Amino acid sequence: MDSLSAVSEELAEIDGQIADIFRALSNGFQKLDKIKDVNRQSRQLEELTGKMRECKRLIKEFDREVKAMERRTNANTHRMLSEKKQSMVKELNSYVALKKRYQSNLESNKRVDLFDGPNEGFSEDNDMLASNMTNQQLMDKGYQMMDETDQAINRAKKVVQETVDVGTETGATLKAQTEEMSRIVNDLDSIHFSIQKASKLVKEIGRLLLISALWHYYFSL
Repeated sequence: MDSLSAVSEELAEIDGQIADIFRALSNGFQKLDKIKDVNRQSRQLEELTGKMRECKRLIKEFDREVKAMERRTNANTHRMLSEKKQSMVKELNSYVALKKRYQSNLESNKRVDLFDGPNEGFSEDNDMLASNMTNQQLMDKGYQMMDETDQAINRAKKVVQETVDVGTETGATLKAQTEEMSRIVNDLDSIHFSIQKASKLVKEIGRLLLISALWHYYFSL
């Protein structure tokens, strides 16, 4: 940092801020290993992602400042600054890879938002980070992103199908219950009608018995 101060106070300040973020990232991932709760892990990972995003911004700012000073620095100083930038990018990439590993572990333990990619809000394939990749690495990265997208789509299709199946089963159950209730109502109506008929029949029998008794009494006088 002292050598950077001799070149530019602004570069030295940016370097110090990036170093602070790297220390925070190191401590954050160590803390992440000790967290067992999946939701807390997810929140911690989001916080670390925010720090990586800020670090990326500072590295780009460092790179712009180096390019602005290019004509005012000698070859050795320019080489030192370029190596410093590459070292920053390399260290950031290591944390990006670490974040992806933890994200993958979280996905196996928790159902994430179906349409969120594993690196939502933090794009790694920007010009600066990609500058250190070979063509083969870029192709592999592209294939990996396509695989992750396919997996997300397949998960979405599965959940949609499960929802449709549940809806179908629920509809069938409701239909069966409605039909059963209708049969019960019909049965109750039939019972009520039968009771009414029986009541009328009992009344009629009672009336006939009364007439018969009166008739018998009359002729016995």
